[in-house]
Amino acid sequence: MERNVYLSLRSPEEARAIWFTRIAELTDGPGTENVPLEEAAHRVIAEPVEALRSSPAFHGAAMDGIAVRAEDTFSASTRNPLALEVGKNAFWINTGQPLPAGCNAVIMVENLNVEEDGKKVITEKAAFPWQHVRKLGEDIVATEILLAPGVEIGSYEIGALAAAGVLRPTVFRKAQVAIIPTGSEIVPLQQARDEDLCRGKILPEFNSLVLSTCIRDAGGQADVRPIAPDVPEAIKAAIVSAVEAGADLVLLNAGSSAGSHDYTVEVVRSMGEVLVHGISLMPGKPAMLGTVSVAERQVPIMGVPGYPVSALMAVEEFLLPLLAIWQKRVCPKRECVSVIPCNPLPSRPGMEERIRVRLGMVDGTCFAVPLSRGAGTVTSLSRADAIITVPRDSEGLDAGNPVQAELLRSRRQIANALLAIGSHDNTLEYIDSQLRRTHPRFSLTSAHVGSLGGLLALQRKQCHLAGSHLLDEETGVYNRTAIREHLKGTPVMLVHLVNREQGFLVKPGNPKEIHDVADICRDDVRFINRQRGSGTRVLLDYELKRRGLAVSNVHGYGDEEYTHMNVAAAVLSGRADTGLGVRAAAVALGLDFVFVGTEEYDLVIPHAYAEDERILALLDVIRSTVFRNKVQSMGGYDVSHTGEILWEYDGK
Repeated sequence: MERNVYLSLRSPEEARAIWFTRIAELTDGPGTENVPLEEAAHRVIAEPVEALRSSPAFHGAAMDGIAVRAEDTFSASTRNPLALEVGKNAFWINTGQPLPAGCNAVIMVENLNVEEDGKKVITEKAAFPWQHVRKLGEDIVATEILLAPGVEIGSYEIGALAAAGVLRPTVFRKAQVAIIPTGSEIVPLQQARDEDLCRGKILPEFNSLVLSTCIRDAGGQADVRPIAPDVPEAIKAAIVSAVEAGADLVLLNAGSSAGSHDYTVEVVRSMGEVLVHGISLMPGKPAMLGTVSVAERQVPIMGVPGYPVSALMAVEEFLLPLLAIWQKRVCPKRECVSVIPCNPLPSRPGMEERIRVRLGMVDGTCFAVPLSRGAGTVTSLSRADAIITVPRDSEGLDAGNPVQAELLRSRRQIANALLAIGSHDNTLEYIDSQLRRTHPRFSLTSAHVGSLGGLLALQRKQCHLAGSHLLDEETGVYNRTAIREHLKGTPVMLVHLVNREQGFLVKPGNPKEIHDVADICRDDVRFINRQRGSGTRVLLDYELKRRGLAVSNVHGYGDEEYTHMNVAAAVLSGRADTGLGVRAAAVALGLDFVFVGTEEYDLVIPHAYAEDERILALLDVIRSTVFRNKVQSMGGYDVSHTGEILWEYDGK
């Protein structure tokens, strides 16, 4: 089959306008229904709600005391105490009880003196009309408009509806969104076996789980349909079945791109209209918007790419706003903050790009560190604190210039996070989880740019601490020389985290028989390296130089990864025969390990943050027995000096 071609890319705004206009011609949405009040939470009001009763429905006491006619007490004073006769012009009453006929005020029991026989009460202060009384209709008056259309029912609204006697509010029916996963290579998540996944025979289908959660959060009802194989007739049959089952909208996942097995566009064109195919949006470019006609019903249909981030971005841009329109409400906007990118963010002109970032608030300035920009890296969303949009007419954003970012987390979470930039180590993720457990206010956000990158970020005051393991080739001492060179004017303390074993990660059984640094220079060995500026790369260069070996002899020296786990994954997948990394990464992925040496991995913390409660909490975590035991169990770590302050640098 011929490949699809994006004849003209539409901007997100143009695409929404075209699609929404066509949908408005077809339908006003899924309609309304009445639901029991106990099931109304998070539903959206469809019609103005009139109160069926007043609240309170009577004049009632707001205090314990006696109910009186206020005018009968006007003569009372401290010089002229007034005696009232119980049962005649004074009536005992409790909070919430209706006032006796003729009464219009309550005198609190604390302001009364009761005669011994209890037949009279004495007050020294006059009451005023409606004193300590909840008047009829004080809160709600019958027939008044209580809630307007488009209001989402929360706990406060539940209380108001109950008080007004509205026990079955009219709400918008939840739009039924049929999600049809497509692809001959995918299987239901529960049926995916590890051995088949590792051989690349199948892919687990989990996009429908992610997308259905997103739809439910937006007030829709997701109907996940069976997987349709990459066969046009099967895809068409799946669409027909979904519409006949009552779908208000169909969402096809995968098959909207330009591959030879991407049939979505042609199938939709044969069943209705393709209004838009191709959006100037990254991720999300291959999205398709249209309508299909089944049994005299015309239903909106959307095709999204198979990559999870692309699919989510497209759904957020086009499907969620449509659900909001159908519920007569405004799609909620994320809060925006001004942030400063720590790194340049290049982008393709002509495409509007959404970049996921992590944030750290350092001395009142919010800094952003980009995460992986791949359309398939769903963890870049789960780990992200915010999203930065690069405009279509831009080639990217410069480091150091403020830009706006949409928050995915609260300002408080951002403010309470420590930002660590520098070398990667597997223990950093555990520090974060333990910090959240023992000091719930705080968290650790780590960005992996290499040891040197971390020191430079500290020098620019862009982070709170840096992880570093930079070896001085002349002295064999870690970090001190690099700190003196790059952190002049910034006093810091060097806190030891771990000693860790570095070595070559190889497949089980070491099939290429890699036993020494010289072996990675063989023609039959493919190497995977760490990025420039990382301590691991410095160690590799040191070991090559020590043996008189040229980096040009290492096949794959220029192929880089940013973490030890990514190096391990490259070896496990067969992309490389070996790479230099920590033993813990080999243990985690079941690889063999060829020991090269032990290195020192430290945390570099500016003196300015030494008493910061977040830093104190972090030190408490790494000095704990729980942390040490966990790290030792990961393999290849020595924690005997963890948490010790090794050196204090005065910045001179």
